[in-house]
Amino acid sequence: MNDLEEQGIYDGPSKEVQIQKIFSEIAPRYDLLNHLLSANIDKVWRKKAIGHLGWEVCRSGCYLDSCAGTFDLGLELVKEDDFSGAVVAGDFALPMLKRGLPKITSQILPVCGDALRMPFPNEIFDGAMVGFGIRNLSDLDTGFAELARLLRPGAKLVILEFSVPPNWILRKLYHFYFHNILPVIGRMLSGHTWAYTYLPESVKDFPEPQELSESLLQAGFQEVDWKYLTGGVVTIHIAVR
Repeated sequence: MNDLEEQGIYDGPSKEVQIQKIFSEIAPRYDLLNHLLSANIDKVWRKKAIGHLGWEVCRSGCYLDSCAGTFDLGLELVKEDDFSGAVVAGDFALPMLKRGLPKITSQILPVCGDALRMPFPNEIFDGAMVGFGIRNLSDLDTGFAELARLLRPGAKLVILEFSVPPNWILRKLYHFYFHNILPVIGRMLSGHTWAYTYLPESVKDFPEPQELSESLLQAGFQEVDWKYLTGGVVTIHIAVR
């Protein structure tokens, strides 16, 4: 067990360092495990998230994919037949971006940078999305404020994130899978001793949809909503700047 694992993951600079380390180390098996551990449903979740982005209003616009990882969410947008714009895909784990490079088209522009301190001027993006990355931010309020800063008025932010199912039966099954099966498979296939133990813990500690909506409003968003997918295993959060 290394020092970071022994300390645990908390908010603040310590969490930022550890998250960057985790995703840099699991990058080689990240895509495989995403699809395997979700039984490929993650592809459906991403497509549904893009459906809430409202990109049809500005088909040739510039969109931000924050915490982009290996670009899967941004790729869902550029696959749309009528989309002719660009996706700026940012992530602070460079090995993740490198791993995804063979998949991208010229419409996706990778940027290695921190989601809390993006190197862009105010109100530059026509929309933004975050897929399974928002709970990894070391400061959620700062992250929301930064996303609000970057979006044009009226633009949408779509967040796709794991959540805890509201139904008690499904919740018990979910917790059993997340805490007993997922870490074992993740450890075996990734070779990382604790990354897939962190995942269920991070979901457990993440704010409920109502609380997250309040944080988005306080960050400067005008309208917020959320929708459960797959019984609440995943939630789509939609906010209008």
